[in-house]
Amino acid sequence: MKKYILIALVFIGTTLAAQNTNQPKLESKGTLTVATYFYDNGSVQQEGTFNKNGALEGLWTSYDFKGDKLTQGNYSNGIKTGKWFFWTENSLKEVDFVDSKITSINEWNRKSELAISMK
Repeated sequence: MKKYILIALVFIGTTLAAQNTNQPKLESKGTLTVATYFYDNGSVQQEGTFNKNGALEGLWTSYDFKGDKLTQGNYSNGIKTGKWFFWTENSLKEVDFVDSKITSINEWNRKSELAISMK
């Protein structure tokens, strides 16, 4: 009987430990909180910072479950600003934001230098 209880406790402990491996990692750095989020497989899903009010601030980067970059861009007090980049298997989109509004889009694919330009 003790053997079964021990096996059950080991199983429960292992399950709980596995569930905590993909919890967000939060670190205070001055007035910012650096956040890293993880996929179930342990790879980084996205990383960036929050300001003291809890708004997205500075550079944010997201990745697919294999670790390939999907998105990278900047926030200023929760507002998208500047150049953002969106990667797919066959293309790269460069999107310019001012106050979270798109001002221009450029898209490149593997076969052309500039596929689309919208200004």
